[in-house]
Parts: sequence; C-alpha cells; structure tokens
Amino acid sequence: MSSCLAIIPARGGSKGVPRKNVRPLAGLPLVAHAIRAALAADHISRVVVSSDDEEILAVAEQYGAEAMRRPTDISGDDATSESAVLHCLQTLKEREQYEPELTMLIQCTSPLTSREDLDGLIETLRAEKADSAFIAVPFYHFLWSRDADGKAQGINHEGVKRKRRQDLEPAYLENGAAYVMRTEAFVASGERFCGNVAIHVVDPSRALEIDDPIDVVKAEAVLSQQQRRLSADLLPSPLQAVVFDFDGVFTDNRVVVTDDGHEAVHCHRGDGMGLERLRNSGVELLILSKERNPVVTRRAEKLKLECQQATDDKVSFLKRWFADKGISPEATVYVGNDINDIGPLQLVGCGVVVADAHEDARACAQIVLSKNGGYGAVRELCDLIASRTSDA
Repeated sequence: MSSCLAIIPARGGSKGVPRKNVRPLAGLPLVAHAIRAALAADHISRVVVSSDDEEILAVAEQYGAEAMRRPTDISGDDATSESAVLHCLQTLKEREQYEPELTMLIQCTSPLTSREDLDGLIETLRAEKADSAFIAVPFYHFLWSRDADGKAQGINHEGVKRKRRQDLEPAYLENGAAYVMRTEAFVASGERFCGNVAIHVVDPSRALEIDDPIDVVKAEAVLSQQQRRLSADLLPSPLQAVVFDFDGVFTDNRVVVTDDGHEAVHCHRGDGMGLERLRNSGVELLILSKERNPVVTRRAEKLKLECQQATDDKVSFLKRWFADKGISPEATVYVGNDINDIGPLQLVGCGVVVADAHEDARACAQIVLSKNGGYGAVRELCDLIASRTSDA
C-alpha cells in the first residue's frame, strides 16, 4: 500500500479566537480532533503537526502525532499552509529520505472532519485519477455581486426570473477541512490545487470552520451531541449495576478541615435526582471508597446508596459483591477518577471517568464524562443512561 503523509499546520498565533488551536473543545484541544481523525484513517500512514508553538507541539505528541518545529519566517500571519507543508516534506526527505506518494493537508480548524471524510478524500483522488482533491459540501444558495455602478447583479441566477433553489446547477463550497495531493505534483507547483483537481463531497453538517468565537459554540454543541450518542452506545445492555468511587467523583476532590478535625466536602445537588431515577429503574448502585470518612456515610445515606469504605483492594471486593448479588461484571459500569480505580475500570463492562480524572485512569476508560468530579459528573452519567433507555 502506498504511503500518505498527513500534515496539520497549527500556528500559535490567532486573531479571531486567541490560542484556538489548543483551546478545549468537547474535552479535547482543537488540534487533537484533527490528529485523532487522521490517526484513525485507514489510508493515512503518518501524521505530523507543524507548529512554531511549544504548547501545540507538546499537545501533538500527547495525542499521538509527530511534532515538527516550523521556522519563524513561515509562521507569521502572512504565511501560507503550503509553506508549512513544503517545509515538512523537505525536512523529512533530508532527515530520512522519506518521500510519500501522497501528501494531505488537514486544517485543524475543522473539528467535525471525520476519518471517513479523510479516507474518502484519498479514494476520490485515486478513483478520478486526479493530482489533487479537496473536501467540499453541496451549495444551493443564490449569489449576488455589485456591478461598476454598485447595482446588484446575480452570479449564479438571473435575478428576476430565476430557478428554484433546488433546481440550480450543482455547486460546491470548499469547506477548508482537508486537501490531498500527489506529492511530486505538489512539490513541483507549490500549490495545493495542482494538476487535475477532484472534489470529494461530504455532508453539509460537517462544514464548520473555527474562525470566530460563535463557531466554537456551534462546534461544541455538535461534538457534545455526537459524543453523547457514542458514549450511550458503549454502555452495557442490559445494565445491572453502577459502582462509584466517592472522592473526586461525587466531590471536587477537595476537603475542608476545621480546627477540631472535622471534614467537609463539596458535592452537586443535581446528583440526587439522577440517582433516584437510576435506582427506580432497578439498577444496583454502590459507593466503593478507599477512605473511611463519616462524610461519605452521611452522603450515601442521603442518596440512599449502599456504601463500602476502607477498601484497599477494590477488585477483590467487587468480585465478591458481584457473586453475592448475582451481577455480571460485563453488565456493570464503574466510575472513577484516579490510579486506584484502574483495576475496577478494567474489570467491568464499561469504565467511566470524570473529565478531570488522572490521565492513567482516563486511558483505561471507555467513556470520559464532560463534567468534573463534584460538578455534576454523576448526574451526567445518570442522564446518559436514561437517554439510552428512552431511545431503546
């Protein structure tokens, strides 16, 4: 199989949305969405992020891409994406004698781009025997311009007598998400649109580019909805039990200690309603904590939850609890936040962690919630389970 190098240019400077390339979006830095799509694509063999910014380069490596420092003279506001791609290709050729057959330019400002879009782009280039191809969406709108006297005139229609919108000749809007080129043709021309150009058409719902703050809001809404659907699909069916760690899940992991030694924690009131709905559905619920603390007991009593504290070996306890209750581990969800939760997360059918969980715990989880511990994470999971039940 021939090679395709994906290059993601990501400068540190941004005027419309400051620091947008590392700005969190649905729980991930913006650039990480492009990295994940590229790494998941079947036809992409290598992924490199080109940047002048230390934080972006660190994020690139964190999410599995190679990081390549871009020279200052091609990192300013007037620098083109082509210059970054050419620099990357030249550097890899000099260092490794690496010359991919295809080069893909992926813009990290299009976070809705999927692995299917990227694979489809390459397949379109090959099927049409093109030298370059780009992603676009169907465009069925009326365009106007002004003539020399400032009067309006139709561009793709005749102003007075015009066709219905659905009867217009097909047009395509370049959405800026990704471009693929045969490397030899691209290097020779220095332009992403080189030789014979093909269009790969994708669904208009993914035509979103982050240029302004409102674009961040739109993308967040779409991505959150997508993640919610995907997360619900990961839940066991049927679901028999949900087991919760306490500190860092029900709480924000902080503790208030008074001068007489009493402790207090911060919890989220919304958790109670979600747990009540979950309990009424017949699901077994358990708090399993390493610590022994009266505040855990009081909170469990308030929420009417079974509680087991002072448990160093959570896995052994859970195996006994499953056997006593006649519950299958595969039909169980465990919710944690730290490294002592790794064993239980791996034991059950679906491991879940809160948004601010330790990264080692995150790596073992199937679902990462969008809420931090103590800030509605428990309620988020309860609502996610309820949504799966209502959709069934």
